[in-house]
This record gives sequence, C-alpha cells and structure tokens, in this order.
Amino acid sequence: MSGTLYLVPTPIGNLGDISRRMADTLAQADFIAAEDTRVTLKLLNHLGLKKPMVSYYRHNTAAGGQAVLERLLSGESCALVTDAGTPAISDPGEELVAACAAQGIPVVSIPGPCALVTALAASGLPTGRFTFEGFLPMNKKNRRAHLDQLRGEGRTMVFYEAPHKLQATLADLAEVFGPERPIALCRELTKLHEEIFRTTLGEAAEHYAAEPPRGEFVLVLAGAAAPEEAPMTLEEGAARVRALRAEGLSLRDAARQVAGETGLSRKELYQRALEG
Repeated sequence: MSGTLYLVPTPIGNLGDISRRMADTLAQADFIAAEDTRVTLKLLNHLGLKKPMVSYYRHNTAAGGQAVLERLLSGESCALVTDAGTPAISDPGEELVAACAAQGIPVVSIPGPCALVTALAASGLPTGRFTFEGFLPMNKKNRRAHLDQLRGEGRTMVFYEAPHKLQATLADLAEVFGPERPIALCRELTKLHEEIFRTTLGEAAEHYAAEPPRGEFVLVLAGAAAPEEAPMTLEEGAARVRALRAEGLSLRDAARQVAGETGLSRKELYQRALEG
C-alpha cells in the first residue's frame, strides 16, 4: 500500500501563522520534500523537529519527483513544502501532485498561508471572481503578449512579482490596461514591513519610478469594466410589457414593472403597449 503525499503550507513571513495541524503533519511524515532544505531546516528548528529531507525544486522535478514517487509507492509518507506559502500553487509541486494522481497515491492538502489569497482579501477590489496569473514572463515580448491576451479580462487579476522586475511590469500594465486602472500592490505580506498600496497603475508606476522597491509583491489588478448596456427604447419597453401580459400580468402591472426596471415612463409604456 502506498504512502500519502501531504501538501504542507509554510508561513509567508510570520512564523506565528503555522498551525498545529501543519506542525503535526511535518512531525508525522516519514520525510520532507523541500524547495530549499536550508530554509526548511530553519522552520524545523523553530518547531523543534528533526526530519530527513530531500530536495524538490523547479530544476530537478524529473529526478527529484521520481525519487519521491518511488518512496511514496513503497509506503512512506511525504510532506511537500515550499520556502513560503502553499505547495503546488505557482510551484513545481503541481507536477508531483499530478504524478501521484496518475499512480493513485493519496494526496492531502493542508490549509494554510497563501500569498495570493491574503493579498486578494486585503486588496479592496472585487473578490467574487478572479484569475491568478502567477509570475509574468521575464522576456518583454512574451510578457506583453500575455498581457494583451488579458486586455478584456473582466475578473480581478492577481500576479506575483519580484522587486527588481516591478518597474518594467508596471510600465507594461499601464500601457496595456491604461493608467487609470485600479491596482493594489501588496508588499512583504505578514512581515514587519507589510504594505498594501491601493492606487492606479499610472500612480504606481510613478511612485516606484525612482528606484526598485524591496520585498516580494503580489499585484491585485481590477478587471475591465463591463460595457454599459444601451438604454431600452420605448418600443422595446412596450414589447416587454406585452410579453408580461402574455404571462398573465395586467397591462397596468406590466407597465409599472417595466417602468421600474428601465426608467421609462409608465404612462408612455401603457399607451404604446395598448396601441400595439
């Protein structure tokens, strides 16, 4: 019988954010697959834990993933961690999860710290529908091509960005989406110097133009405004009144309802529907 892969989030800055369940899972796992074993060792020392670790990161997903997979198939349990945040979200852990799913190996995802959710919740922008875009391409041409595909996106967009690339990214965002598009720049989340800067793309580009900022960023960008619908004409309103009458409403009630929905004159709707 195979073991279980546990996806264990780690704090994105504040060690107080680690939960009892996260700590217990790390303690109970047979071994830990870490993005950087040196970073994970600091966390284990904070928790007073000693565990065997293996490296699993973007440049060794083939060999490292196969080694983890073989141990899982032999019955060992593994806790997968990144340096900060939730494994498999904008992270090579997604490949390991897919491999486990293909082999029928159980995967248990432990809830915990996630920069994109933390930033989105605090952004002040609509959260009901959003799209997570992760890190944009480093190449300017590829980055612009990707942003052009999002030009008409109506959902709130969430990006990760490194400080040394922020100026170029803000310039491209302002050019594609316009300088007046609202944005929240969330820096150093959960850390001592946490900052949430709610502004527009134009003002953000100007604010950070002098010198690159410090700290990792999550950018939460407002989606495109929905196009305004053309107001209903009197003739269209009258047709709506007649349709409501066919459903059983009286002419008076139908005219009153359509007037309330459209702002058209109840008397004019009544008269036009009567004539029709």
